[in-house]
Amino acid sequence: MALLLRPFTAADEDAARAADEESMAEHQRFLVGLRDAQTWSSYLERLSDLAAGRYLEPGLVPSLKLGAFVDGVLVGRSSLRLALTGALERGPGHLGYQVIPAHRRRGYATEILRQSLIVIRSHGVDAVRLSCDIDNVGSATVIERCGGVLIDTIASSLDGKPIKRYVIA
Repeated sequence: MALLLRPFTAADEDAARAADEESMAEHQRFLVGLRDAQTWSSYLERLSDLAAGRYLEPGLVPSLKLGAFVDGVLVGRSSLRLALTGALERGPGHLGYQVIPAHRRRGYATEILRQSLIVIRSHGVDAVRLSCDIDNVGSATVIERCGGVLIDTIASSLDGKPIKRYVIA
């Protein structure tokens, strides 16, 4: 599979905004951190600041937001947090990924996670923590396929819903 994980660019705006709209129908945000009415160039600048650990608001950590592309088509994204706060450890962990609904069930989630693990490890994170909703069988399968070991099931620090927490060493 020729999936490419890379930072978003100016040329990705239309596809990324369309993915965000499609994902909002499932009450998820594809463009993590995008503020209402924010320009694309401002969003890209914010992503650059987050990657460099600049101007971090309370609770935020240095992070990377990467688009996943197959033959130039946006199919998903990855969010990599290069450090954890207590809330992040009891919630999403180091790494989150999403496949756009129209591109699911093609193995992209596994490949996004596999490549994301390489990227985050290159930033010095060895024991990667991540989570999924307790009823998200597809995500749990992807995590376990990539070496995830279940730590526990807890209430998420974000919304109180039950999540499965994993570590990939």
